[in-house]
Parts: sequence; structure tokens; C-alpha cells
Amino acid sequence: MAAHSQRTRVKICGVTRVQDARLAEKLGAWAIGLNFYEKSPRVIAPADAWNIRRKLAPATEAVGVFVNWKPEVIMYLVHALRLTTVQLHGDETLKQLNYLEDDLTVIKAFRVGLGFSISNFKRFRRASYFLLDGTAKKDQFGGTGKTFDWSIAQKAAAKYKIILAGGLTPENVGEAILTVRPYAVDVASGVESRPGVKDPGKLREFFAEVARANRAVRQVHR
Repeated sequence: MAAHSQRTRVKICGVTRVQDARLAEKLGAWAIGLNFYEKSPRVIAPADAWNIRRKLAPATEAVGVFVNWKPEVIMYLVHALRLTTVQLHGDETLKQLNYLEDDLTVIKAFRVGLGFSISNFKRFRRASYFLLDGTAKKDQFGGTGKTFDWSIAQKAAAKYKIILAGGLTPENVGEAILTVRPYAVDVASGVESRPGVKDPGKLREFFAEVARANRAVRQVHR
């Protein structure tokens, strides 16, 4: 049985400004991603993250994005900022995930193309969602703005709750949804005017295309 629903949700990642988070929420964002990876151009300080987090609606998922942090430190920040979800975007171990999973919703991210196999999911089966991102250099963890072979994600989405990332834009997100039928799509660079600053026009266009694709999927299921 397919793990996706008929409505694909939207996660806006790499948010660094309150006004961007508010607009994303208004447009219907399921989740807001706050990136704590120190090498990311969208990295956010905890104080700034809290300023965004405290203004989010209760129904919006507040996702902390971490790369190879110690789980104890992640938990400290999660409680301090009242995050609802943790996204592990590095080379975290099963032990680290299990430490977090007892208290949290966990998204485990994978970079498709670097020895990736759907069988990798089995080790992390306690994760709530699996995020598939574009191929990156060995020391680059997401944010590449590159797409990958969506047929891989399509197969994964038939069994798991998949969040599709990697090079999504207003121009291709509709096709991505119709092809993959993911649980959610994740976008950062595809709706930006510069790293960390979302473009209101691109955001609106992105959500409009997601809505259009969702309507098309519903038509198929009627």
C-alpha cells in the first residue's frame, strides 16, 4: 500500500526571517525548516530561530535541521526552542536516531546517488519520514539545488512517507508531485532571491503549482 496521501504537503526549508515564515504559513506550509548546519548559507542562530519559532502557528511543524550533531545537544536545543521535529541530514547512526526518536518526530535525510539504496531505510525504520535530496559532494549536506532520478523516489514513496527535495522550483514541482506522489515536497533555494531570503513571488507560485498538482492527483483517484 502506498505511503503517500492524495495531498502532497510543503516544507519550506532554510528559513531565516520571520516574514518568510509567516508568508509560508499563510500559503499553507506544513513545516518550516530551521537550519543549524554551520556550513550552510542558510544557517540560523538559535536566538533568531526562536524569534521565528515563537510566531509559528501551533499546527505548523517546526523542524530543526542538523548535520552530525551529538543527540544530547540536539535535544537541548529542541527543548529550548520547542521544536516539534528533527531532521538528521548527515551521517548519523541508528543509535543516534533511536536516542532522539523516543521523544521526537524524526526525518532522516538521504543523498541519492552516493551509494544510495532504498534498503538503507530498513536500518532507520523508526524514523517518521525519509527525505531524499539531490547528489552532493562528500562534504556537502543538501542545499545543492540539484534534482535526481525521480523514479527512485517514486519507488520509495510506494512504501514510505517520502519528503522529496533537491532542485525543486515552481517550474518543476508539479511534475515532481505527479511523478513521485510524495508525502511532502521540500524547497529552499528554488524559492529564494538569495540564500536564506525567500522570494514572495516564487513562494506563491510554488504553492500554486503544488495545489494544481494535488488537484490533478485527486482527479485521477476519483
